[in-house]
Amino acid sequence: MQGIAKAALITILSSIIIVLLTNMAFFFPWYLTLVSETYYVSQVAATDNYVSRATYEDIKDSLEERPIFKKRKDDIKIWVHKSTNYSFSGDSAIPVIDDSDYSDYAYDSDKPYRQRGEPIHVKIAAVYPLSVKLWGKEYSRDIPVSFEITTTGLKHYKDLPYYEN
Repeated sequence: MQGIAKAALITILSSIIIVLLTNMAFFFPWYLTLVSETYYVSQVAATDNYVSRATYEDIKDSLEERPIFKKRKDDIKIWVHKSTNYSFSGDSAIPVIDDSDYSDYAYDSDKPYRQRGEPIHVKIAAVYPLSVKLWGKEYSRDIPVSFEITTTGLKHYKDLPYYEN
């Protein structure tokens, strides 16, 4: 009888492990998508030293339409900042309103872009919905994941002071 109980317990535990590994097999492509999108946003940010509002909306919409990201589209956050303080909106490199000319801003710090050679920090955060269905009952857990890249702006702006080291 003890042998039958051990065999049943081993069968149950191994089936749970197989289900978890199968679910985690979907995590790696999801995470690689997050990494590649962060890299893409960093390249866009490096080109103009900021990301326009229209480009930001396009990137966010395309990310929300991806298969697993679709389940938790409200939890996708994209930050492009001039510093690593992502909570301070004044450092954002995404303008609130798209404008073709930002040179009429009173202070250089109010402009969404920075001068060539300055770092731009890009971070994308999302939530992976880990869910397992065992014996008709679904167990789910949200795993918050983020990826961050620091890039350097390439464009030279004449309306910003340029200091060469």
